[in-house]
Amino acid sequence: MRRVRPGAAVSHEGAAASRGGSGPPKGTVARAAGSSAPAAGGAGGSATRAAGEERALTSVAAGDRYKGEQPRDLPRLWHVTLSVSGEEAPLKEVRRALEQLAHDHPFLLTSRYANDHAEIRYWEEARDLHDAAAVALRLWGEHRQTAGLPPWEIVGLEVIDRQTYHQRIAEGYGPPPATPVGAHPF
Repeated sequence: MRRVRPGAAVSHEGAAASRGGSGPPKGTVARAAGSSAPAAGGAGGSATRAAGEERALTSVAAGDRYKGEQPRDLPRLWHVTLSVSGEEAPLKEVRRALEQLAHDHPFLLTSRYANDHAEIRYWEEARDLHDAAAVALRLWGEHRQTAGLPPWEIVGLEVIDRQTYHQRIAEGYGPPPATPVGAHPF
């Protein structure tokens, strides 16, 4: 599939090439017959093109920013609390499954469990809250078979950044720090 910037004309040779017909090789710019003007962004840097000439697309390299823009795409740490619940399961099986999940997912801090619900807390490194939440929402389902987790559903999710987590702890109203790492009964 060839992508062309909206408003830019596509030459018939370029359209034929994108459908497998004749025309310039993929990735090259089609030029009108007799035109010696480079395409926009070409070696000459000229924005002049002949009628029907295809415009080359450019992309922004990873890490490039506008002047003064803060680097938002750098990974940050997010504290995740995932709550699950469902039908009762034997406590021994729930504990063994949570311990296996901690082994499979090494960033798991602590988990608390009962025979019909559990809470998992861990740190996730992600670009933004949306990415951290997406990973958290997939965690239980993706590890259900490999860790032998109960068929429970996710009933709660909290994702906060590191600064907010530490601020809550300092003010005394956040969750207690997960000092005993591992799986513990409620």
